[in-house]
Amino acid sequence: MKEELNRLRPRLMEIFAHLHAYPEISWHEIETTNYIFNLLTQEGFSPQRFKNSTGLYVDVGHGTPKVGLRTDIDALWQEVDGTFRANHSCGHDGHMTMAIGTLLLLKEQKSSFNGTIRVIFQPAEEKGTGALAVLEEGVIDDLDFLFGVHVRPVHELEDGTYCAALYHGASRLLEGEIIGEDAHAARPHLGVNAIEVGATIIEDLRTIHTDPMVPVSIKMTKFQAGGESGNIIPGNASFTIDIRAQQNNVMDDLAQGVKRVIDSAKILHKVQIDLRTVANIVAAEVDASAQYIMEQAIIQAAGLSNLRKPVHTPGGEDFHHYAVKRPRVKTTMLGLGCGLTPGLHHPKMRFKQARLVTGVEILTKAVLLALESGGHTKEASA
Repeated sequence: MKEELNRLRPRLMEIFAHLHAYPEISWHEIETTNYIFNLLTQEGFSPQRFKNSTGLYVDVGHGTPKVGLRTDIDALWQEVDGTFRANHSCGHDGHMTMAIGTLLLLKEQKSSFNGTIRVIFQPAEEKGTGALAVLEEGVIDDLDFLFGVHVRPVHELEDGTYCAALYHGASRLLEGEIIGEDAHAARPHLGVNAIEVGATIIEDLRTIHTDPMVPVSIKMTKFQAGGESGNIIPGNASFTIDIRAQQNNVMDDLAQGVKRVIDSAKILHKVQIDLRTVANIVAAEVDASAQYIMEQAIIQAAGLSNLRKPVHTPGGEDFHHYAVKRPRVKTTMLGLGCGLTPGLHHPKMRFKQARLVTGVEILTKAVLLALESGGHTKEASA
């Protein structure tokens, strides 16, 4: 396998360079989908586009068991060197490269395994809704295992080390509208000051208490009110609240707390507040047998000395919808230590591309080991 990987290395770097140079934001990954579709078709695969969205999947082999590998394909929209544009600052270009590399490596091996390996190129992870759209396509339902991968920053995994599970937290994004009434700055009693309403919400968010043993975060991340004139009290405002928790049940408690805060502010200020959920990502629920298989794949590809304990991270990842919505599918995510600095979602994020080759080897071994297991379970060591 290592010989084949060495031959593939230049091709993988070309693929990464292309994907990195042409990022596309969530739900608009049209050319990305076309590029992957055409590349895989030229390699002799039969990729299938999703019926209702961007993205695609491809099967290698046939029959059962069935093992899946999922990658995300979208980029972020952010300011880079003074210009807002699509940018692969979360590493999805690397994730796609590893998924394609796994397919190219499996192409040389497909006569040596029994079963089906399905590689899924999922849109809109950054919106937290791409996995839900893929679930609607039905391509997850008959899988026994599903693996994912994510590059990790140096403060979580040092360069050249790997973990067999990523315990992302739950995250929820709420958007709200305060609908009050403008007033002259000299006559505040004639209107409703949306800024004061927002201040009440911010203060009361601090009164939401949950289990202190479970990390949580709740804060207002955006507030917009008023216009050019400083002598007008703005009655209307829009805001965003970001909520995070390491466990799904605690996320539910936080959401109930936010509802109480909003209802209280409505009564106190006699104002209408509309609140809606725009993103809802669940916390990781890792399967022990999937983690065990990933551990063995890491040991075989990179050595026991480079295996690390699972990483617990407050970031969100919509991959975990698959485990929650389809609990019979055994899931885990590979954490790839690749010297990533200064951090995920930073406009200048960089990592060592050479580690993608090791990632391909680990993922290929993981899907093959999962096929060999036939769905039998073993406990992970960490």
